[in-house]
Order: sequence, then C-alpha cells, then structure tokens
Amino acid sequence: MTAVPSAAATATGRRGPALVVLCFVQFMLVLDDNVVSVALPSIRDDLGFGTGGLAWVVNAYFLAFGGLLLLFGRMADLLGRRRVFLMGVALFGGASLLCGFAQEPWQLVAGRFVQGAGAAMASPSSLALIALLFPGDKERARALSIWGGIAALGASLGLVISGVLTGLTSWRWIFLINLPVALTALALLPRLVPESRAGRAVHLDVPGAVLGTGAVLSLVYGLLRAGDSGWGHLTAVGPLVLALVLAVAFAAVEARAAEPLVPLSFLSFRVRAVANGATLLFSAAFYAMAFLLMVHLQTTIGYGPLTAGLAYLPFGAGILTGMWLSARAVDRLGTRPALVVSFLISAVGLLLLSGITPEDGYVPGVLPGLLVTSLGCGLSLPALTVAALTGTTEDDAGLGSAVLSSVQQVGGAVGLAVLVSLSTRRSEALATENGPLHAATEGFSYALRIAAALLVVGAVLITAALRKSRSPASGRQSGPSG
Repeated sequence: MTAVPSAAATATGRRGPALVVLCFVQFMLVLDDNVVSVALPSIRDDLGFGTGGLAWVVNAYFLAFGGLLLLFGRMADLLGRRRVFLMGVALFGGASLLCGFAQEPWQLVAGRFVQGAGAAMASPSSLALIALLFPGDKERARALSIWGGIAALGASLGLVISGVLTGLTSWRWIFLINLPVALTALALLPRLVPESRAGRAVHLDVPGAVLGTGAVLSLVYGLLRAGDSGWGHLTAVGPLVLALVLAVAFAAVEARAAEPLVPLSFLSFRVRAVANGATLLFSAAFYAMAFLLMVHLQTTIGYGPLTAGLAYLPFGAGILTGMWLSARAVDRLGTRPALVVSFLISAVGLLLLSGITPEDGYVPGVLPGLLVTSLGCGLSLPALTVAALTGTTEDDAGLGSAVLSSVQQVGGAVGLAVLVSLSTRRSEALATENGPLHAATEGFSYALRIAAALLVVGAVLITAALRKSRSPASGRQSGPSG
C-alpha cells in the first residue's frame, strides 16, 4: 500500500527544493564518515595524538552514528521528523565548530562523537521526510534514487575533499565547511517541509530502546576494537559477546512489547530484509575498498594527500553516471535484475583493482578498476534504498530509514575491521620474502578479492530471495519485480 499522503506530501511545489536541501545534508553527514582519513597525519602532528587515540577520531563518529540510529529513527516517528532532523543538523553543526577549533585531542574526539549523534538524528529523519514527500511509487523511487546516489557520492568524495583541504589549507576546514550547509538547512527546511509524525498515538518502547541501542553500540565498538587490537583481544571479544547478549534480550523484549521499538514483523518483511542484508555486504566491501585504496595511493604509488584526494575524482564521476542509469535500469529491468547486475559490475571492478602490481601507475593500474567499481556503486545504492523502504508508511518511515542507515554503518565497521585486518596480516606475512611494496600490494589485492566475493554473495542473495512479496499492510503484491 502506498504511504498515506501527509501534510508534507501536499506541498508539491516545494518538494524539489526540499529534496535538494535534504540531499545536501545527507551528503554532509556521509562525507564525515571518512573525511578525516587523509588528514589524520596532520591532525596527529598538530594536536599531539598518540597512535591509539588517533584511531578514535574516526571511530567516535562511527560509534555514535551507527549506535544511535535506531533510537533516533523511532523518536523521529513519534516526536516529529522535521523537528528531530533540525535538532540533529543543529547538533552536527555545533559539533563541527568544536572539531574545527579543537586544541586538545579529547576535544576533537568528543566533537566527533557529538557529530555522530547529530548525524544519527538527522539522517533517518531526512530519508523519512523524502519517502513521505514523494508518496507515489515511481516518484518515490526516483527521489530515493537521487538521495541514495548523493549519499554514495558523499562517501567517496570525503577522501577527495579531505585531500584538497588538507593539502591547500588546514585540516580544520574539513569540519568548518559543514557550517554553511547546516545553517542553510536550518534556515530553509522549516519553510519547505511541514511537520510529520506517526499517524497514531504511540509511546517510545524504553526497554527496547535501551537494549537495542546498547546492542548496536556494543557491536560497533567491538568491531572497531577488533580492527585496532585484533579479534582475540578482550577489548574486542567482550563488547561483541555483550552485543550478542543484548540482541537476544532485545528480541525477547520486542516479542512481548505492546508497542515495540522495532516490530519483528517489520524486520521480517522479506523485501526489506533482503535489501538490508545486501546493503550490509555492500557497505563492508566499499568502506574497506575506499580505505585500502587511499593507503595504496599514498604508500605504494607515493601520492601526497592532495594528489591522492584528486585521484578519487573519477570515482565520483562514475557514481554520478551510475545514479543516472539506476532509475532507468530499474524501470526497464526491475529492481532485482538491476541490483544483481550492479553488484556483479562492482565485483568485476574490485577484481580489476586487485590485479595491480607495485609497478603499475595510476592510469594503467588503478583507474580502470576504479571506474568500473564506481559505476556499479552508483547503480546499486539508489535501488537498495528503494527496496529497503518498500512498504513503509506514515507510521514507520523513520524506523525504516534508521534500519537502513544503521546497517550501512555496521557494514562499514565490519568491512574496516575484517578486511583491513586481513590485508595487514597478509602483508606482514609476505614482507620478509617479497619486500614491503610487493607485500603491501598483495595484502591490498587479497582484501579486494574478498570484497568482490562479498558482492557476489550479495548478488546470489538478491537473486534467490528478492522477489515479489505480499505486503502485510496492504494485502497486495508489492516490492521488486523481475
């Protein structure tokens, strides 16, 4: 059943400008996932970070963003999506200012955590507002395709912008550039989008909120610690075991709650479940690829931060091309075939990247695989976003958006923890007999081959399970075709 039109959906003349503002904010939020990667050496030298503390400039954002999404996504449904979105943007902007003027390591880490909390408030609210502003199936698919593609563009261009700003000005500007976007959104969005919330009076499931948030926070923290200290270390194993215990308790509480935070029927709806599962694999592969490729460009090829950032520009161009093709591919082929093709294109691109040698330069070695991979990425994310929000209504649009965003963050943390660790161990094992450059390249290639395998698994999952399903809310067939 198509979502019931809300007051937001009636403001048709303002939907275009509202979509632009919401997409720009999402671009900013996803950008900050990895915008610090290139700038970390400069941040370390300027603020006096130790090696362990420096990792938390990245991890603090991941932890808060991924851990708090479910809680704030449901709060947006209950308290008002526009209200929670504006609160999140204001919090994010204030935290960006704190990061930009940080004088001590703890100030930057605290600012990054608050940034992540603001992003966890704004991101699901933004996606929910778009889903409700465009209630028709085709127009919703087109709007969500744009939103998903812009998010993918932000994830890749974070490295470009970080390299350019760090190389030409100062690392502080990677945070301060967020302020104009945040201020513009705060000024314009109240004029473009009326408030919307769940159509019936419901209460926040406090036990479910505590257990669910704790489970995701523990999971993300454990994964990040595993990437830092190894899978056998107590600081990684302890949080992962705690996450499992909390997840079991969460499922038990939700099964008995009158108004659960995340209804089990919502998670078990097949189209959304498969889309989120595929998104988990997709995010793990691409977050790891972006990190490993940036390391390869700066260590093996020898690029500086500015040149390494600019080397990612073709990736953004490929994503934009894929975005342009995505809606057309879905219209002609159906969501399922389009997603399978896009996953396989990305896998081929990763395999091309994995075939490079230390002697290969950027153009003959990196660029072909980078372009193919980015095309598949641009094709995939918009269609995944549409599938993950299939069947969402006025009552649960924020929840559906939060689940998708949470899966993306957890997938990214899994990819960084597992694939980067495997790459490092492979390189260390070969360093003595092959030399450092050949060993580093082999570790890079090994991790990318595993990333390609994850995407093939995702394509098989989509082929086998993503078919037309009967929406429990509508009683009619809905979801991806093909």
